[in-house]
Amino acid sequence: MPNHVAVNPRDHKDLRILEERSEKMGDAMMCCITFPEEFRNLQNDYPILFQLNHERDEMTCLVVMGFENGENLYLKDGRWDARYVPLAMDIQPFMIGVSPDGDGERKVVVDLDSARIGIDEGRRVFDDNGMASTYLENTSKKLGQLDDGYKGSAAYVTCLQKHDLLEPLSIDVTMKDGSKNRLSGFHTLHEERFNALEASALAEFQDKGYLLPTYMMLASLSNLNALIRRKDDRL
Repeated sequence: MPNHVAVNPRDHKDLRILEERSEKMGDAMMCCITFPEEFRNLQNDYPILFQLNHERDEMTCLVVMGFENGENLYLKDGRWDARYVPLAMDIQPFMIGVSPDGDGERKVVVDLDSARIGIDEGRRVFDDNGMASTYLENTSKKLGQLDDGYKGSAAYVTCLQKHDLLEPLSIDVTMKDGSKNRLSGFHTLHEERFNALEASALAEFQDKGYLLPTYMMLASLSNLNALIRRKDDRL
């Protein structure tokens, strides 16, 4: 069970966070959540897809980093092999904490059982005077961006569904060593339908700020081939 607690200078004055990127640090994840405002930063390196969350019966925007659970093809020699680290990965082991009813002030919460918790090494969370370090302040801002972006992404996905622009995606790949991999359970944008949208629909996308992230998401699909190459190199 994760040991989640709200960060405070009294209990965590000596808390340090290790920044190594590796499987043992919890980075071995096939995908992570994202949101439309982040698409521009992601589209150079990662495929951006959608997946149905069956528990909530809603589509979620995802960054895809591997072909199977527990696989992150962007990890290499203790570092992240890409120009940008997705926010959902970058903020670990922190998260946003809220009251059960969703009201009240958001708090920065940390998982004290995370492998990222350092002893006498790593980035300090508080300085000698008990003040939040620059590292903690930056992390808090990132958490706010991720939380706000995730909440706002539902309206974006609803707009895509309204115009019937999402379609299932399934990719079968044979690697150079003869092994077979399959990427399934995701949705992507139906590009032909998007290109055929009437002017009024395009105006709706533009007015809501959805046009740019949609183009960024389409551009990101070229990274599926790059992901396959990463898998081949790993094998």
